[in-house]
Amino acid sequence: MTKRTPPQRRFIKPAFNSLIEKKRDGQEFTQEEIRYFIDSTLDGEMPQHQLAALLMAIYFANMSAQETAILTEEMMLSGEVIDLSHIAKPKIDKYSTGGVGDKTALVLVPLAMAAGVVVPMMCGAEHDYIVSTLEKLASIPGFKTRLSIDAFRSQLARIGGAIVAQDESLAPVDARLLELRRETGTIPSLPLITGSVLSKKLAEGSEGLVIDVKWGNGSFIKDLEQAKQLARAMTRVGRSMKRRCVALVTDMNQPLGDSVGTSLEVKEAIKLLQGEGTDDMKELVLKLGMEIVRLAGVAGSTLSAKQTVQRHLSDGSALAKFKELVKAQGGDVSYLDHPEKFPVAKHIRKLPAPKRGYVHTINTAMIARGVHLLGAGKENPSDKVDHSVGVSEIKKVATQMKQGEPLMMIHYNDEAKCEQALEYFKNAYRLAPKRPTPPPLIVERVA
Repeated sequence: MTKRTPPQRRFIKPAFNSLIEKKRDGQEFTQEEIRYFIDSTLDGEMPQHQLAALLMAIYFANMSAQETAILTEEMMLSGEVIDLSHIAKPKIDKYSTGGVGDKTALVLVPLAMAAGVVVPMMCGAEHDYIVSTLEKLASIPGFKTRLSIDAFRSQLARIGGAIVAQDESLAPVDARLLELRRETGTIPSLPLITGSVLSKKLAEGSEGLVIDVKWGNGSFIKDLEQAKQLARAMTRVGRSMKRRCVALVTDMNQPLGDSVGTSLEVKEAIKLLQGEGTDDMKELVLKLGMEIVRLAGVAGSTLSAKQTVQRHLSDGSALAKFKELVKAQGGDVSYLDHPEKFPVAKHIRKLPAPKRGYVHTINTAMIARGVHLLGAGKENPSDKVDHSVGVSEIKKVATQMKQGEPLMMIHYNDEAKCEQALEYFKNAYRLAPKRPTPPPLIVERVA
């Protein structure tokens, strides 16, 4: 593991307010100024109110590509950087900006492992009400979501993959900035998002990164053009740091797959690893999987990449790798062989369509919030996640409905929580007489 090297030349520290004024006026920071900003944040030297003002100045005045690259590198070097050079195989990770019902990581990590790619996946906090990959995996009894860095490196060398919680020693300055960004409304800042994501992902030891940038009412990125800009910024900065990088801009205006929850999504992921599942999840797994194996150099052509992904899903090798990963992290593998062992909610009720028509739009964030209220997420850090609750059999945009037909099935244990969640589920769907054109799942590829 490596750490930051000290500056090679003398640097006169500016006053904090001069940095704020410089960015407020649209000027570019030097590398020394960005390093000073990061070090002062890490040391707690910069007062909170001035740091908040600087973040707001960056939000409004933006940063150039060069500034963003420097910011990312300085954030990465604010802590430990894991060295995986002892592992000969290509090391590629996948990152998603967060999606409702997105269980692709549970499929893609073992799929890539089966194809001979090492996947060093560390997961950070998701945005509001998104059920994280780690919360889903925690529904498997015994599964350890935290490993020491030494154990992480050892597991990667031994089996070729790991899915663990972000280690606090990696890019520690990001945690301080992220907390303040939430309080100041600067989460959507493209350079700050880029620095946050890439500093942590590259500190894991990845040689390349496949990024799924989601846009829509179920994402914190509501604007399609902003999502495209973020995809371009991330790939550009990744390349400038000598990492292979590709991004897909994908739709998050409806939930992904058939279910939202924890154990419900793990069961759906198992089906996908058996070659089954919904069309949208199959498409996204195929396209992201193809990008991973091509970036790793395992497959050369598009056709070869497609055949590689399809083969490992159909022959059971990806599922076998998932079992190997779960076992390595202490999980009970019998739950993967017998998904009926997962906890089942006491009650299941349908959400009836209020009238005839086609599903015209879905407010995906409302579904996420409803599932959160059922108990699949934590309102407070001390809360316990209920792994049996969630929604399944979700009807998608352009589905024709009869009055009374279920728009989804609600799995719940608490009547009061269900009544709360129902208000969100009911308001999430809008039906109309005319069939809409379903939105494309994959909008753009940026490489």
